[in-house]
Amino acid sequence: MTADRPNLATAARRLLATLAAVAIPAVIAAAPAMAAAAPAAECTPDDSTACVVAIVLDEESNPVPDVGVTISGAGFEQDVITTQEGPASVEVPQVGSYTLTIDEATVPDGLFPDATERQVTAQTGSSARAAFRLGTTPPESAEPTEGTTTAPGDGETGGAEPTDAASGGAAGEGLGGAGTTTTGGGGPSFEQIWQQFGSGIRFGLLLALASVGISLIYGTTGLSSFSHGEQVTLGAMFGFIGVNWLNLPVWLTVILVIVACGATGWVQDAAIWAPLRRRGTPVTQMMIVTIGLSLALQYTIQMVIGGRSHRVLPQNPRPLEIAGITLSTASWLSMIVAVVVIAFIGWFLTRTRVGRATRAVSDNTALASATGINPDRIIRIVWVMSTGFAGLAGMLLAISFGSFNWSLGMLLLLLMFAAVTLGGLGTAYGALLGSLVIGLVVEMSTLIPGMPSDLRYASALVILILVLLFRPQGLLGRAERIG
Repeated sequence: MTADRPNLATAARRLLATLAAVAIPAVIAAAPAMAAAAPAAECTPDDSTACVVAIVLDEESNPVPDVGVTISGAGFEQDVITTQEGPASVEVPQVGSYTLTIDEATVPDGLFPDATERQVTAQTGSSARAAFRLGTTPPESAEPTEGTTTAPGDGETGGAEPTDAASGGAAGEGLGGAGTTTTGGGGPSFEQIWQQFGSGIRFGLLLALASVGISLIYGTTGLSSFSHGEQVTLGAMFGFIGVNWLNLPVWLTVILVIVACGATGWVQDAAIWAPLRRRGTPVTQMMIVTIGLSLALQYTIQMVIGGRSHRVLPQNPRPLEIAGITLSTASWLSMIVAVVVIAFIGWFLTRTRVGRATRAVSDNTALASATGINPDRIIRIVWVMSTGFAGLAGMLLAISFGSFNWSLGMLLLLLMFAAVTLGGLGTAYGALLGSLVIGLVVEMSTLIPGMPSDLRYASALVILILVLLFRPQGLLGRAERIG
């Protein structure tokens, strides 16, 4: 028995050595993962720092702790875990798009995330937030969606451009996002009504700048251009490329957008519309050509910038209150530019020789030609002006409403047609008046309790139908005898 003790001691030492040999590499291998998954220090955005925040909530909007989320993008990747106190935030090395992926293995049993991925755009001086909501019912689909970008002290109030991170999108980002307001059972307050009135004027002015070209083209050619919406998207795309890809100043980008979009109008008329006019192609067939051109431009734009939303200005918007209306500083500047350009259009049509010739061609092309006016030259100028101002409107819309995507023009097209029809086809002032009415109706309709935000555009079309039932020529149009 005594002789067996050294053997037992040796066997025990060998067993411990074997366990250590197995455990030490496993601990070393797990250390980086444990460090990566450790809760990150809270990130505070400043002028040189961009933060990404992961939020996990239950059905009662309470934070869910110990859920892992992977933040990746721009060559950066880090795992974070949520805590009982709330979200997990990290500092990212540069601005740009980041994807947040929830680790479903860390989700508590019996709960299911509403999405597995969310995408955000990190900006300096702001926190890009993405929220995952856990429910007891598995979602039908879990598609990557957009998160939101906010900064301490920023964001418009009183119903202007709110966001809803839990739903995976930004109600205030992109066209028409501003002005979604929830009201209590007692109805909207005067402050909310006044705020929505200001948002409606903003939307109306920018819509007028986009739609005046449709009215001028119809007035001189009789053609309803269904590709005009894509001219608006082109302006937003060129603005995004100039500011974010070429790092040009905003004022220089605006000039280049007008020139580039105006050049597309010149090319269109020279290559398509002038030859079709010379051949006597009926307007209906030309309108079908505009539909095909619209589809071609839509998917060309999507190939260039992709299917997600983009921000023209990388900085987070700064709110500015004027006369009790809070909008972003960029929105106020865009409204000023729109007013100046619309006033210039009015001056051009009434005070210049080319403008008076444009009105003459619009009234009677044959008579204008008999007096020495070259209709083809006037129509070429109208196409250049219309597409140039549509491009400017697209860039201003993208700046004012935070972001844009490839389908911006498709969403705007019906509203532009509604505006010019409501004001009176072929009249530039009618396009302005109709656009202001449409903008006010779209924004003010969100004050109706229980009104879904997606129906605010339908409310504008209902107003259009009601007006045309009683005044078919539009508000400023002229009644014509038929037959």
